[in-house]
Amino acid sequence: MKAMQVAQTGGIESLHLAEIPRPTPAPNQVLVEVRAIGVNFVDIYYREGVYPAALPLTPGQEGAGIIVEAGEAVENFKVGDNVAWCMYLGAYAEYAVVPEAHLVHIPPAISFEQAAAILLQGMTAHYLTHSTFPLKTGDTVLLHAAAGGVGLLVTQMAVKMGAHVIATVSTKEKAELARHSGAQDVVLYGHNDFFPAVQQLTNGRGVDVVYDSVGKATFERSLKCVRPRGMLVLYGASSGAVPPIDPIKLSLHGSVFLTRPSLVHYTLTREELNARSTDVFQQLERGELELRIHRTFPLADAAKAQEELQSRRTTGKIVLLP
Repeated sequence: MKAMQVAQTGGIESLHLAEIPRPTPAPNQVLVEVRAIGVNFVDIYYREGVYPAALPLTPGQEGAGIIVEAGEAVENFKVGDNVAWCMYLGAYAEYAVVPEAHLVHIPPAISFEQAAAILLQGMTAHYLTHSTFPLKTGDTVLLHAAAGGVGLLVTQMAVKMGAHVIATVSTKEKAELARHSGAQDVVLYGHNDFFPAVQQLTNGRGVDVVYDSVGKATFERSLKCVRPRGMLVLYGASSGAVPPIDPIKLSLHGSVFLTRPSLVHYTLTREELNARSTDVFQQLERGELELRIHRTFPLADAAKAQEELQSRRTTGKIVLLP
């Protein structure tokens, strides 16, 4: 079978298409014929070696397809089931072995492309808005990278829950997308510093929560935007890692809460994974979420797909098609 491989960590030139043996599932695994693959920043971190993994490595932590073989201990899935998964390596391939614990069923109305495009980012948006800082009517949110894949979904969920969203974006095109998703106020990087804009929009009160996936470039000013006893949720670092912080800063800014969450800790049980993924799929089916697929690439062009993602010009999700 064909698979994208990383033999040595580094730049996009590290990705190459290889012919490797088709894997065999262990007792608690299934073999999936992959139909669509979600491209995420975590794939880049593995390619670059930021996250260590044994080499050669088949990247990709999100995919969708059809089960063609099931291990003897698999209980809730069978051959022929349409399934999706995330947070398990090996998706950049024509076939992938996936543990049952990572799988969810795809509803009949959801396509493979939709499932691979929304599962990881949709559940991330879900835990951010429903669990890390459970939003309620009247809350004010500052959301960075609001026109990205997660950002567009967070905006829609937050607005549906009654929150007021202040979105930050880098271009006028992205500003329109953020407004289309429901953001009530939009601030453009490079045109306005978002801190004074937030102060003006909130009458100096600050926001209840900041959802920050940018990291190094926004962290200090994000902290200044949070109201006393509010929360800064740092869930990514697309501009680089945040330097070490003295916890006294949190006190000086108003006893602010700081968290660095991960989806894996918000899907710890089968029940939680099912509930979160089902809610996301149902919102998509009912038309309550608009999913934007920025672009699709063939599997052989995975390097181009990652390069496009790193360019920060993306407005939605990138999907690979084997």
